[in-house]
Amino acid sequence: MELIYNILEAVLPFEFMQYTFMKNAFLAIMLISPIYAILGTMIVNKKMAFFSDALGHSALTGIAIGILLGITNINISMIIFAIIFALLLNMVKNKTSYGADTIISVFSSIAIAIGLAILAQSGSFNKYSSYLIGDVLSISKTEIIYLAIAFVLVLVFWCTLFNKLNAVSINPTLAKSKGINVKLLENVFAIVIAIMVMISIRWVGILLINSIMILPAASSRNIAKNMRSYHGFSVLFALFSGIAGLIISYYTNIPTGPMIVILLGAIYFITLSMKKLVNK
Repeated sequence: MELIYNILEAVLPFEFMQYTFMKNAFLAIMLISPIYAILGTMIVNKKMAFFSDALGHSALTGIAIGILLGITNINISMIIFAIIFALLLNMVKNKTSYGADTIISVFSSIAIAIGLAILAQSGSFNKYSSYLIGDVLSISKTEIIYLAIAFVLVLVFWCTLFNKLNAVSINPTLAKSKGINVKLLENVFAIVIAIMVMISIRWVGILLINSIMILPAASSRNIAKNMRSYHGFSVLFALFSGIAGLIISYYTNIPTGPMIVILLGAIYFITLSMKKLVNK
């Protein structure tokens, strides 16, 4: 890690890079942003924009259940509950005629209500209220290593299964006729999203995680002409907003998460305006 820190100081000779917590936050953003940007493209394609939001809300229930069961490491309870939650959501979604957004909203509302009720009853809400906004500045060296491992695994997953995931998002029936196990693939994708959301929820925040995952992809979709540029712009927007948001938050004392979302929102409306001009 010291070698990486030295490289950062050499490449970015700014005042804020003298602090270890800023270096850690910078590295975290460099890892989280591309992961969310890539996964977000498929979520937008599948018209499940509230999926990550529902999973984020389920974090409170995961924490609450962990407390009730006496689990010391709440990350474990959050991940386990999120996986069960995501699979259950997929199962119900596939067995009902309602749209995906409706089912996701129902699950999201129930999850956050149960979580808040249990935490309030146990008197633990104040202890975990920081999870609502998140704090990327609190990330440690060990957690960065976990993120790096997750980054590599997601890239392997994406490179291996992207074509099949894309086929399912375009036409599930046709994908099934081509021998693709649609349900299995959807469940695997849901598990990957669930794990990534839970891993990073403490740094990104329950209230902001959906925005950070969806906005880069939504902005990219406004101007992308093909799948390659769709992914490229999404990653570019996510990295730019993440790094710029971190730097601006340092000088303005605005929390990093909200600052990143503000920049992503500005990029979305800029790309939307560009789309309208092109279509005229």
